[in-house]
Amino acid sequence: MHLSPQTLLAHARTLEELVRSLAHEEVLPRCRQTESARKSDGSLCTEADLAMQRRLGEELPKLLPGAVLGEEMTPDEQAHCWGEGSKGSMWCIDPIDGTTNFANGIPFFGVSVAWMVEHESRIGLVHNPVTGESFYAARGAGAFLNGEPLPLRPHCETLADAVAGVDFKRIGPRLGDDLAVRPPYYSQRNFGSSALEWCFLAAGRLDVYIHGGQKLWDYAAGHLILAEAGGACATFDGGTLMAGPDVKRSVIAATSPALFAQWRNWIGNHG
Repeated sequence: MHLSPQTLLAHARTLEELVRSLAHEEVLPRCRQTESARKSDGSLCTEADLAMQRRLGEELPKLLPGAVLGEEMTPDEQAHCWGEGSKGSMWCIDPIDGTTNFANGIPFFGVSVAWMVEHESRIGLVHNPVTGESFYAARGAGAFLNGEPLPLRPHCETLADAVAGVDFKRIGPRLGDDLAVRPPYYSQRNFGSSALEWCFLAAGRLDVYIHGGQKLWDYAAGHLILAEAGGACATFDGGTLMAGPDVKRSVIAATSPALFAQWRNWIGNHG
């Protein structure tokens, strides 16, 4: 299914309005007001996750065609949607990325939505209902924060001056020790929502990023937003990021190709 960049961007803006409205109805009223339960992988799921996923599943196919793959679906349901997406278009959603933050009243969580064609993201949106910030991108048409083009500040040029987003989960002991004790960057942050961290990188609020293992819904929207803002990403071994819903991918990323090369080289020497 081929749509022009400007048509994709128009759909992205419509998507932003939809997700903003649904989050106001389904997510914000339940913040600190809903019970959570642990899933088999140890992560949390709340009533708000399920309600938002249900509403998105109903509304997204009205905007653009495709099965809706959600984080809170069963593995069999996810595999079916992924298979459908190989032949055409699909949606990939995380109804609340940062559920632990949400359940504990920490105002850093987001709704992540990507529209994909043959497993490649064409539209990406991440919305933070608390701040009202919506990061979105359309392939070939750029990336935006509430309509303002990204990035918001000039690229950092050297790794020594960079602010890093670092999630130590599933990072090996040697690399983790060097990052903690002998970091190559100026400072580091970890916020607890992968989708929003991708967007902070795209905006220039972070300069480099590393995560030991993300699922499809963690990066499907965010990596497109970063790419359209001029950034670069790969897995630890240099491979492409995109994989099916049953696969965890390591992530290294930066705001520019030049800074990415410095970051990748340092990780290669310490991994």
